[in-house]
Amino acid sequence: MPFCHAELRASKPASIHYPKEINTLGDHIRARRLDLKLPQRQVADQIGVDEATITNWESNASLPAIRYMPAVIRFLGYDPLPFPIALPELLVKARRVLGQSQRKMAEKLGVDPGTLLGWETGRHQPTGQNLDLIEKALQSK
Repeated sequence: MPFCHAELRASKPASIHYPKEINTLGDHIRARRLDLKLPQRQVADQIGVDEATITNWESNASLPAIRYMPAVIRFLGYDPLPFPIALPELLVKARRVLGQSQRKMAEKLGVDPGTLLGWETGRHQPTGQNLDLIEKALQSK
């Protein structure tokens, strides 16, 4: 109409598939994918998994295996796991960020996997030289 010069602007509503709350790792992955407007196939290719795996993660039917955590963190652009407060939590988080099994991390630290398990569960505390090894390993990540 020639007499009407009004222009309506509004942001597009979020997708119905967008998580209402971002509580789980799957919610983080889905929100990031939708923010980037990427199909699951493309995210799967970036992370190095099958498209069905992304579907399972986003629906919280399964969690990423530890070996995929570095790629998931790269895709997200941040680490979605809460910041650890105690040494056992710090060890577990560092191992996940590195994508290492307990066996591989224990090997890197030069200790038995059972020893690392004890540290991660808080049943044992590393002392002396082991604390130095842990500090060096965490700094080199």
